[in-house]
Amino acid sequence: MSPRTDLSLLSRRAVLKGWLATSSAAIGSTILAPVAQGNDAKLPATPNCGTDSGPTRSSTEGPFYSDNPPQKRDFRSDANGTPITLIGFVLTANCLPVANAVVDLWHANADGDYDNRGFRLRGYQKTDALGRYYFETIRPAEYGGRTPHYHVKIHTPPNNTLTTQLYFPDEPRNERDFLFNDSLLMKIEKTSDGEIGRFDFILS
Repeated sequence: MSPRTDLSLLSRRAVLKGWLATSSAAIGSTILAPVAQGNDAKLPATPNCGTDSGPTRSSTEGPFYSDNPPQKRDFRSDANGTPITLIGFVLTANCLPVANAVVDLWHANADGDYDNRGFRLRGYQKTDALGRYYFETIRPAEYGGRTPHYHVKIHTPPNNTLTTQLYFPDEPRNERDFLFNDSLLMKIEKTSDGEIGRFDFILS
């Protein structure tokens, strides 16, 4: 096995390109991590499909959701902040990819504020045939009593919706946030131009 590639030497685009080049064989009975430029640069799956961890835990929608967000993958032009590429799979409890699932993302900006009049830092994408999604966005700030987090809804036919929140590891306010749950922690890796965040959603 080749040595693990240091992602800090690669750009977010390079890591994403390698991950998107992964074939369906990379899913298997457990979720293999994305591979950067064909090397063994791995981000562990969160949570692991097919284990006793069960489906992704739901969480409150919160007060700042906006109906009918646009189909949008790139939030980077919406606000300044630390760039982050958020990637992952949407999978069944049997580790099968869920194609065409709607992944709806919204979050605060680098000052802890939400756009409640428009759709800055709000939008959705559909998963591809392998159940993959990705967004180009920024790292949100804490606000009030809340630690930094992303809000996500996963919609699948006919009328199934998972609503949850994703958290960053090693944030000082995590344990003081009454909604925080460590099963919803993303895996975060630094790159040469920002960060890669990974979370795989396991549906019930």
